[in-house]
Amino acid sequence: MAKITYIEHDGTEHQVEVQDGLTVMEGAIRNMVPGIDADCGGACACATCHVYVDPAWTDKTGERSSMEDSMLDFASDVQETSRLSCQIKVGAALDGLIVRLPEEQG
Repeated sequence: MAKITYIEHDGTEHQVEVQDGLTVMEGAIRNMVPGIDADCGGACACATCHVYVDPAWTDKTGERSSMEDSMLDFASDVQETSRLSCQIKVGAALDGLIVRLPEEQG
């Protein structure tokens, strides 16, 4: 299990334990973190699970796939650290991960 901190745009923090093998999105949904809707259920077919990965964690979360990059075209306020949380698999290496949620998803 990895502890992941989700920070809403207003600064409200939600620290949850997410089982290895799930995605950051699934961890948010299962723990009712507001701001991650996941309309497509994690199929990388929407951008309603858009997060900003804390810069200290970008190497550990990996790079965006071309499909993920295309889907982020539909998200608002995309930044260098933007990711779709459905595309980030949780494992021991992500224990302590911090992600922030965009204001438009709050």
